This record gives sequence, C-alpha cells and structure tokens, in this order.
Amino acid sequence: MKIIIDAMGGDHAPEQIVLGALQSAKEYGVEIVLVGRGEDILSSMKQHGWDTLPDGVEIANADDIVDMHADPAEVVRQHKGSSMVLGLKMLADGAGDAFISAGNTGALLSAATLVVKRIRGIRRAAFAPVLPTGGGCILIDAGANTECTPEFLLQFGCMGSFYAKKAQKKENPRVALLNNGAEDSKGDPLHKEAYQLLKHAGENGVINFIGNIEARDVPDGDADVVVADGFSGNVLLKAMEGTAIYMGNLMKGMFKRNMLSMLGALLCKKGISEIKQRMDYREVGGSILVGITKPVIKAHGSSDARAICGAVRQAMNAVESGFCDDIRDNIAAMSLPREEKNAE
Repeated sequence: MKIIIDAMGGDHAPEQIVLGALQSAKEYGVEIVLVGRGEDILSSMKQHGWDTLPDGVEIANADDIVDMHADPAEVVRQHKGSSMVLGLKMLADGAGDAFISAGNTGALLSAATLVVKRIRGIRRAAFAPVLPTGGGCILIDAGANTECTPEFLLQFGCMGSFYAKKAQKKENPRVALLNNGAEDSKGDPLHKEAYQLLKHAGENGVINFIGNIEARDVPDGDADVVVADGFSGNVLLKAMEGTAIYMGNLMKGMFKRNMLSMLGALLCKKGISEIKQRMDYREVGGSILVGITKPVIKAHGSSDARAICGAVRQAMNAVESGFCDDIRDNIAAMSLPREEKNAE
C-alpha cells in the first residue's frame, strides 16, 4: 500500500508532516510518497536525525504551495505545480492508494473533485469526521456543502453507513438525521423531505435509519452516523470541539485549586488520561472526503507528527475497507425513488 502525503500543507509543514510520515513508514510498514519542495523535506529530515530516505519513502518534487488564502475555485488552474494538486494527480493516475493533506480545506475539496473525481452518480462529496462519542460516530457532512438538497442528505446517509460498516466494522450502523427535534414532523422543508427519503431507504434495507436526532444526544452515542447539511454539521462539530476545550480548562482549574484537589487529580490520573485521549483529534488523524473515487483525507490544519500518524492509519483503514466499491455498487439504492424523479 502506498500513501501520498502533501508535505507542504498545514501550520507545521513541512517539519511535522515529514516527521509523521517517516514515523508511519517505520511503524506501519506502509510506503509513503512525500510531495513538496525536495530541499525543504530533506532539511526537515536531517533536523530529526534522518540523513537518508528510509526504505519505502520517496519524494516527489513540487515547487508550488497552496496557501490558506488560495481561491478554491482556481487552485487546479493556478497551482498546477503545487504539492496538493500534484499529489492528487498522482492518486488519480494510480501512483498511490490514498492522499493526505493538512492544507487549505476548500482547495482540497475543489481539487479532489476536479482531479480525482466524484464516484459516478454521487451528487456531492462530503467530509465525514469521526466524533469522540462511545464507539465513534461519523458526522456527514461537516462543512463541504452548506446548501443541500434532500437527495444530497439521502446519499450522505448511505455513504456514511457504508463507511461505518467497512472501515469501523459496525454490522448495522444506526443512521440518524440531525434536526431540531426527534419527532418526524420537525424541521424545515429540506429536513422533512430528507427524513422521508432516509425512511424509504431504511424500509428497503439500504440503511438502518432510526429517525431524527437532536444535537444534545449526539455525544451520548445514540447514533453511529449523523446526517447533516454542511452548515449544521460544521456548527455541531465546532460546538463539540469548543465544549471539549472549555470543559478541559474547567477541570484543569478545579484540580489546581489546592493541595487536596491536586491529590484528587493524581488519584484520577488514569481516567483523566483516557478522557484526554478520546477527545484528542490526533488519535483519529483527519476527516475523510467521502464520495471521491479514492480515499482523500483532510488532516487538521495544526497537525503535528502524531496527528499525521493518525491520518496515515485512517488512510490505510479506508483503503483496506474497500468502502468506495460499496458506494459504486449501490448507487441505484442511493438515488431518489422513481416517482420523485418523475415529479422533478
């Protein structure tokens, strides 16, 4: 298996990206292609005691960089020689099995769609991060599509279910629609129509649809796949991230209050460590872009070496799962019912 990594994308590129890639190659035995400025990559290696490229690691030189201010709509045309675009072209041409970048999110979405292409029949690709709930809940979409149609949400639910089955080994993942109430009558026209489509897919055995879910119930693990339009999904994701940071700071202040509370922290050290590990985005590595013909992973912009290792694990798992083939094989089941299409 060969993983292509954008060495120049992210806040800590190329040093932390390169270090994470080298550690992954050593620990997981996977082949790595680092795409970026060759001299900068080699310099980063030497800073950490790597004088030569280890077996299984190669460099593909790319002089241009897609920065955070690049126009996503123009990135493929204006940055043809960038590490991001070149890496995606290598993936499309079969030079690797998956691609990872911690760079510009919008640019990655646009370039992956134009270069690697969506799976035929899929209306929109969607970001599907794994939330830190019990068992790991997939949120789809988390920001790629702020404006959606009911059919988009139907396809998100199906794609998320296939990913949960294959990559997370969940036999019958529970799919829920993010809404402002659990009752089936809740929501605006978009969510009411999407509810009926997802219900129809559930009745036909395509997915295990359990109905609407409120944001407050997501952290409890009441669903394995949460379907959302990109706007609502991104708000939920950021709210959970912010709440986790806030609660962490509250706990830190509480345990540092006096000697007795510090002793309590010592006694709870193992449990605290487990909570921190569950909430750490670096453990998952990134958000997979579901609906593209091959696995594309968006790593967090502030990814360090540990996060890149997590992204490599995620990419390897996605490749091994073969979930892209499941999506291709079930396009018909993910489409609008015939009567709905005739009415359009």
